[in-house]
Amino acid sequence: MPSSTLTWPPSSMPQPIEKTYVSVKVSEPQLRERNRALSVLLDMSSFLTTTRGIQEILEGALAKVLEFFEMEAGRIYLVDDSEENLVLGACIGVDSVGLERLKMGEGFSGKAARTRSFIAQHVSELGDKARSELLLSKGFEVIVCVPLIAMDRVLGVMNLATNRAIEFDSAQIDLLISIGNQIAVAVNNARLYDDLQRKVKELKLQKESIEFFAYSISHDLKSPAIGIHGLTSLLHKNYGELLDDRGRTVCDQIVKAAEQVVRLVDRINAYVMAKESQLRFEAIPVKELTEAIRIEFSGALTRRGVAWSEDETFPTLVADRLSLLRVLRNLVDNALKYGGSDLHEIRISCREEPDHHVMSVGDDGVGLKVEDQAVLFQLFHRDQTARGIEGTGLGLATVKEIAERHGGKVWLEPPGEKGTTFSISISKHLKPEV
Repeated sequence: MPSSTLTWPPSSMPQPIEKTYVSVKVSEPQLRERNRALSVLLDMSSFLTTTRGIQEILEGALAKVLEFFEMEAGRIYLVDDSEENLVLGACIGVDSVGLERLKMGEGFSGKAARTRSFIAQHVSELGDKARSELLLSKGFEVIVCVPLIAMDRVLGVMNLATNRAIEFDSAQIDLLISIGNQIAVAVNNARLYDDLQRKVKELKLQKESIEFFAYSISHDLKSPAIGIHGLTSLLHKNYGELLDDRGRTVCDQIVKAAEQVVRLVDRINAYVMAKESQLRFEAIPVKELTEAIRIEFSGALTRRGVAWSEDETFPTLVADRLSLLRVLRNLVDNALKYGGSDLHEIRISCREEPDHHVMSVGDDGVGLKVEDQAVLFQLFHRDQTARGIEGTGLGLATVKEIAERHGGKVWLEPPGEKGTTFSISISKHLKPEV
């Protein structure tokens, strides 16, 4: 089958060159010289994509349009939140007194917005005589209105005015409509950007509130709780013989309540640290972490007669050391707390996945239902099996925060014959700090 032939330049131009392809070096100055309409679209696109503020967008775009179409004055109106009024957003070359606000459907601009139409009309032919006289008094003979449409919504109207008779062909009208759409898209993007910035600011304030809350708990709640604990212990020690059994029981209950408050404060602070503190990524041999946790819990393991087992070899992974220690400490502590009388073994293992290291802490205790997984990692959630066991409901929430900040997640493995296994994934793409 013969190959097709392209001819360039066109046959109307001298010295045609026949090739199987056409290659034309892109030159923006030449594009502008050949096509003046294209040049204004290029200028407008470049300006609008590098401008953030709505006011700057409106004033800069309006100035460029007036210069290109050689018109004396212009205004841009934006639709307000009620979508019933047009509010003046930019004005060049005309006194804006009396023109600050229009109702949808009022005058040239209102009609262009309501009907989503390009309108060009002599000022003297405007039905509203008062507005016609106002515009004539400002020296204008012709008004051009272009609706600003983005995502099928009218966001406003661009109103151009001149003191001379002008003619528009279809190409000029199409160009103005295209420019109007460009401006509308830029305004819509600027609003989205402003909204995003506002939400970022709100999140920052919320973060600061959390940090202040944690600070207040640490300093304003923990100290009195420790004081209550100490004073009550002193009362019991020095004056216990003066109290009856009921009095001594009350003292014991106060001491336990104060200890619970201190533990809650410490857990809340640990959760906030897991969520907000700066992480320091480094290469960590997992064996070092498991050994540290085994030694930390050795007393409890011996008292309960619980065996400790782990993989023979572990990888080296990149993570925040303190965070991973906190993860293992929480999961092993949970196994000891909630494993019940059936608990005889705690297992630590690690496996490789394409993008993650997966560490698991399992036990052969009471076990949890996998359908409870949706609520297990929520703040202050405590399972039915936790009744009568000291805890704050923050341990697994803390583990979840740490997992997510390491590019992974935490989950409850499907139950086997007995016991519970929690797994946490750590991204392999984390980079150690230099």
